[in-house]
Amino acid sequence: MERTPRSVLGPDRAGFAVRTAVFLGVGFAGAAPLVPLADVVARHEPLLLPLFGVPIAVLFAAWWFGRQRVREGVTDQLTGLPNRAALHLAAVQAATERARHALVLIDLDRFRSLNDTLGHLAGDRLLVQVAQRLQSLALDTGALVARLGGDEFAVLVPEPPEETAALLGLARAFAAEVAAPIQFGGLQLILESSTGIAVLPDHAADAEALLRRADIAMAHAQRSRAGVTLYQPGQEEDTPLRLGLLGELRRALDLGEVQVHYQPKVAFDGSVVGLEALVRWSRAGRGPVSPEEFVGLAESSGLMPQLTDYVLEAAVSQLAHWRAEGIEVPVAVNISPRDVMRPGFAAGVAGRLERHGVPAGALQLEITERLLLEDGQRAAETLEELRGHGVGMSLDDFGTGYSSLVRLRRLPVGELKIDRSFVSRMVADDHDAAVVRCSVQLAHSLGLTVVAEGVEDDETWKRLQGMGCDAVQGWLVSKAMPADQATAWLRGRVTAPHQR
Repeated sequence: MERTPRSVLGPDRAGFAVRTAVFLGVGFAGAAPLVPLADVVARHEPLLLPLFGVPIAVLFAAWWFGRQRVREGVTDQLTGLPNRAALHLAAVQAATERARHALVLIDLDRFRSLNDTLGHLAGDRLLVQVAQRLQSLALDTGALVARLGGDEFAVLVPEPPEETAALLGLARAFAAEVAAPIQFGGLQLILESSTGIAVLPDHAADAEALLRRADIAMAHAQRSRAGVTLYQPGQEEDTPLRLGLLGELRRALDLGEVQVHYQPKVAFDGSVVGLEALVRWSRAGRGPVSPEEFVGLAESSGLMPQLTDYVLEAAVSQLAHWRAEGIEVPVAVNISPRDVMRPGFAAGVAGRLERHGVPAGALQLEITERLLLEDGQRAAETLEELRGHGVGMSLDDFGTGYSSLVRLRRLPVGELKIDRSFVSRMVADDHDAAVVRCSVQLAHSLGLTVVAEGVEDDETWKRLQGMGCDAVQGWLVSKAMPADQATAWLRGRVTAPHQR
């Protein structure tokens, strides 16, 4: 029987299915050049069609892995959110289209302390929860939520409101979502954040400038502790100066060029009840730097632990010198919430006192109301440990924060300091006078000693005395003095421990 050439046979169903699969496969895999060859083989030698499977499989695998590589390049592996590269691409597109967008940058405050305390795996779980919260809130706005790395997130919002108040409200909504309590391993955690906003094209004409200016606004929010800050023209001008200032401050601490001054606290009978150690810094050839500026810079940059240790060392060493001369008076040192959250902080303070031979009761640590908003459990444990060592504690700047009376009652403090912003105006402002009077009564009801800061005139002195305030601090008594001047001032006034 004569063999019929395959080329003139009509395609059977199996051959047709194979040819269709091959054509679709090579096309899907991006191997279009193989299509003509596959067609020829299918028509003349269809049994050879399976040989195309290997190159098609290879090409398909290459395509799939390439697609995954691209996806990984724009996706944060931990949270599944778009990453910095994806955010940049979206911002570039928005700038190209001249579409109005707001970029909200959110940085979690003190997240490193949580990582150190709970462990990195727990920290990762918290970051995933934050990502889910932001993503959920952004669904209604059509915004892009991205994780930029570490504890920093971004939200790119299309068609944001034009009014400043509404813009700030938009950013505060995201910050509030982050700050909502998180139940975690039996603990209730509250994550605070610093948020910066910049708007395209109001504040920037391109993606790079938008990212930079939102970051500058966020840095200002951190330094000012404002929580949320909208970018203002000119804010970036001080960035190089602040970087230079930070480097000089670090160098000054290393070289011992930062000074510690001491301001007395006195009772109304004239007796000295203590001194407060206040840090002062004068840049070589440029004069003094405001403590508010460089202390705020140290806190926002992570240099605060080194600055606190520097002041503690100077104060405890000075206490040892004074006690050797028969001058026994307590000294107070300001510490930040970040210090209290440091692992081993209480033990470090106790070790420093022991090394200098100074009794723990001679040192007092001043904390602020901000500590009440931090990780309450960690703070309570550290403060209890300090009290166990015998270190005294004072609540500074009372009236300027958001104290909970329940938490205030539980804090192991023995002294409450009324902020100078109320004291300095109490003669002229009845409202401020009422705040001071109520603060004195509250403190005494809790068994605390009351010190009023910022006393600069006789009338304020008399009114505070009439309200039952225990002690005052301010220029009316004395300005803050270097150690040698403070020593001369103390001689003749303090010859024995003050008993309260």
